[in-house]
Amino acid sequence: MLVLKAFWQKNCPRCPQMKTVTEELKQDGYVVEYYDLSTVDGLAEGAYHSVMSAPTLLLVDEDDQELAEWRGVVPSPDEVKREWAMM
Repeated sequence: MLVLKAFWQKNCPRCPQMKTVTEELKQDGYVVEYYDLSTVDGLAEGAYHSVMSAPTLLLVDEDDQELAEWRGVVPSPDEVKREWAMM
């Protein structure tokens, strides 16, 4: 199963846009997990994936291997859907 991991921070200027995109994807049936980089759990997951900036979106497989990434940018829902369909 593919999962879109969304890493965010409270004062990130692009994170609200990222949340809008990911909520649209969730409504379309895609699996999205959110990680707040200001929490211990979010920071640990971010460190595991070498997340250095917010927002970061990672498309991962069932083994938690990264298949696509968007670091510091917000993709369109269609861009994420295209990547998802190629997997």
